[in-house]
Amino acid sequence: MTAAPRDPESGKGPGGAAEPAGPERLPVGPAGPAGPVGEPLTPPVLLAALLGDRELGLRHLAGPATAGVHGVHASEMPDPSPYLLGGELLLTAGAGPADDPDGYVARLAGAGAAALGFGVAPVHEEVPAALAEACARHGLPLLEVPPRTPFSAVARAVGRLMAEARTRELRRVTEAQQALAAAAARPDPVPAVLARLAASLGGSVALWPAGRTAGPELPAPAWEALSALLARVGREGGPATATDRAGGHHLAAYALAGRAALGTATPARAPGDHTVASVAAVLLTLLTAERPAGAEAAALTRLLLDGDPAEALAAGPWYAVHARGSGDPQALAAALGTVLLDPYEGGVRLLTDREPAAQPGWRLGVSAPAAPSGLATADAQAERAVRRAEAARTPLAHHTDPGFAGLVGEAEARAHAEALLGPLSAALRETLRGWLAHHGNWDRTAAALGVHRNTVRQRVGRAAELLDRDLDDPDVRMELWFALRTTDRDPDRRGPAQPW
Repeated sequence: MTAAPRDPESGKGPGGAAEPAGPERLPVGPAGPAGPVGEPLTPPVLLAALLGDRELGLRHLAGPATAGVHGVHASEMPDPSPYLLGGELLLTAGAGPADDPDGYVARLAGAGAAALGFGVAPVHEEVPAALAEACARHGLPLLEVPPRTPFSAVARAVGRLMAEARTRELRRVTEAQQALAAAAARPDPVPAVLARLAASLGGSVALWPAGRTAGPELPAPAWEALSALLARVGREGGPATATDRAGGHHLAAYALAGRAALGTATPARAPGDHTVASVAAVLLTLLTAERPAGAEAAALTRLLLDGDPAEALAAGPWYAVHARGSGDPQALAAALGTVLLDPYEGGVRLLTDREPAAQPGWRLGVSAPAAPSGLATADAQAERAVRRAEAARTPLAHHTDPGFAGLVGEAEARAHAEALLGPLSAALRETLRGWLAHHGNWDRTAAALGVHRNTVRQRVGRAAELLDRDLDDPDVRMELWFALRTTDRDPDRRGPAQPW
């Protein structure tokens, strides 16, 4: 999460002190493969809550009286809009809008600012009438900040209210998850889960193509748009999720197993709605899967009796998956369309015949497609891939063919390289690498390094002495080349900066 950037001239509060940019928030962005991207982590702080805080003493002067605040930013620049993400309460002591109030307010409104807070004193004794008129004209709420209220107090109040809102939202999400799990255990679980989801979201839900619905009847435009979303995520090769707005409703669709899909429609959207709907989607996948375990159970039986995975499993291709995270392994397996899973301390191994996609709460390493006879190799590929995913902090990493160098783990390769090359200085390592890269040619190595050929001979000879290795041996050259390549990927681990 990133804070709203501050401009070079930090905003001043009425007391004259520079104030912080305020609570952090995420920019609002389009929907991605795993759901809405950049959606604020907490509900916004309503202006009514700030206006109701008597200690702040804020007063609404112009523009709408309702708005949602996701952060606070202070600036005295004539145009602070490039530094706004949208949703901020912008605080100013009046230097910024002094020359062009209408243009100033128009730029703020265009940048998505939630409201403008004007601190009276020391620059202005009262809010300029032209500024109030501009805010009313462009629909930007205008608040008066009294002299006794530092801008930092407004920022802290917003931060406190956002923390309280987040706690309430987390509690709501937790209770909704528990209620959905209880509904899934009822004798008729699918309609029970749909009804519980509709109640938790305060809207309507639909299961496609089964035709089951729950919640209030939707207006025709919203239902038509939701149906289009359901068909889109339900088809082969379609996205995992999709969102839209129509008929005064926020719409979302989630792909389930067997080309089925779950749709939601809500008059308003809360930050935790995507999490709640995702839990329901996992439960419905488990409850509606066309082949919940029959084929895999038969495969396991054949494997146990015959001991030959090539005979036990279909031709595939199969993907080995290593996953590390804090989620439910059974739910992860359902999302990946398999029941072949092996939980272990710190993670889970899975085998699926569907190409895996990223899953919330997990880091996945995925092998190359493999036949049943190649599952052992695929398992090793997935393990290396999940280590890359964790190192890069990415939700999913696929196996890539790195050649022989990739057959050794990164940590092991680096430890061996440092032990082997430890006696060499940085200059000796550089010379040895150049010499090996030019196949032992003294002149080309000297030209590449910008030194005399005799210097190259002396350094390579010194390296051979320190390493106590025969550099004419091709096996030695190969081992040294891999070691130097490994240390090149981590410049901080190179040898000490000695002459040679």
